[in-house]
Amino acid sequence: MDILAHGLWAGLGVSALARRRPVARRMAVATVVMALLPDLVHMLPVLAWVLGGDGAVAELWRYAIALPGQEPGMPPWVGAAAHHLHCILHSGVLALIVTAALWRWRASLGLPLAGWWSHILIDVLTHSSDYYASPVLYPLTYEGFDGMAWNTPWFMAANYLALAICAYALWRRP
Repeated sequence: MDILAHGLWAGLGVSALARRRPVARRMAVATVVMALLPDLVHMLPVLAWVLGGDGAVAELWRYAIALPGQEPGMPPWVGAAAHHLHCILHSGVLALIVTAALWRWRASLGLPLAGWWSHILIDVLTHSSDYYASPVLYPLTYEGFDGMAWNTPWFMAANYLALAICAYALWRRP
């Protein structure tokens, strides 16, 4: 799924939850940030390359929307670092370890962690093997599941229509 949609779905989820029980603004913001983080953090090596003067700003945008095999030409360290960060932040195995550790320390972090989990789950379902399948079982395997490619035009339209319908229903409901 695209980065914006991850944040919007997480925001809708927090808004729906807030109708049932109080949700601190800080927790709501943290949940949306955690839903965005996996896609933003793995672009940091590309950003570092751009800011270091060797890459053009347009390369960051080209990387963000690239089809597999059509990524901009980058130094090997940039591609490798971005790939490994992507694997780490989209791993259900590593998210489970982090969640278990943090849950014992501070259970109140459950809602922000749910934002991260929503990102992983959505990406497992919306990334095809032809379009960056999410490596949910990393580091056990780099393989991902073959889901629906989120960048298919009809799917993107359906996703944003579903977001609009859900937002409208949430807004209309007393």
